[in-house]
Order: sequence, then C-alpha cells, then structure tokens
Amino acid sequence: MAQCRRHPKIETNLYCGKCGDPICPKCMIQTPVGARCPSCARLSRVPTYRVGKTYYLRAIGAGIGLSVFGGIAWGFLQTIIFSFYFNLIIAAGVGYGVGECVSLSVNRKRGVGLAIIGSLTVVLSYVIGAFTLWGMHFRLFDILAVIIGIFVSISRLR
Repeated sequence: MAQCRRHPKIETNLYCGKCGDPICPKCMIQTPVGARCPSCARLSRVPTYRVGKTYYLRAIGAGIGLSVFGGIAWGFLQTIIFSFYFNLIIAAGVGYGVGECVSLSVNRKRGVGLAIIGSLTVVLSYVIGAFTLWGMHFRLFDILAVIIGIFVSISRLR
C-alpha cells in the first residue's frame, strides 16, 4: 500500500489515471476517463457557461430594450383583443423573444444569471404593458401569463 501524496497518513491502493500518483478518496476527482488527482483533473467550466461582466451588461441592455418594445406591444394587443388564451400566447411570445434576444446578445452563452435577467425583463415587459398609454389594466390571471413568459424565457437561457 502507498500513501496519498496530499494526505501522507492515509494509505491507499488508488492511483491517478494520468500521472500515477497515489490518491486517497478525499482528494480523488472522478472524471469521464477515470479517477484523477486534483492537479491532473483541472476541471473548468464549459465556455458556454463562462459569463463575464460585459456579457451581463449586454444581456441587461438587450433585455431592457426588448422588454420596452414587448411591453408596449403586449399592452396594445391586450386592449385590442382581450382573451385569456390570447394573453397566454402573447406572454409566451414575449418570453421567447426576450430569451432569444438576450441569448443572441451574449453569443448564445447560458447560465443562471442570464436566466434571472430574462425573467426580470419578462416581468418588466408585463409591467410596461399594464401601464401603457391605453390605460392601466391588471387582472389576477395575468400572473399565470407572466409565469408562462418567465418559463419560456428561462428555457431559452438555462
């Protein structure tokens, strides 16, 4: 039996699949190609999920821009054609548009932060639509429409 390189008091029969150093279960990292020591594993995030500050700023800008446009359109369409089902379709369309616009603005990156930005901009879009020039309208079942819009936006960004 050999002693672990990082924990000399622990005996082990497990070796790193790359460098051959003895490793214990505490420092072992399971990778798709087998057990590795921490220095050989060097796991990093997939580039798709590495989102920096500039990407977040671009996502916020794109989300707010589209939420203003989507909110005005949402409010206008609700005053012309009011139907519960049509409102759900509008919400899903706004959620898809916001999610797609934010995704395109950050080069199709994904992540929880981007999903939060998409969700908040869908809510902003509804608020803008509810308080448009055509009058204030808030209905309790609009919450379901907003939830559907948020769900669609999150599915585009997560």
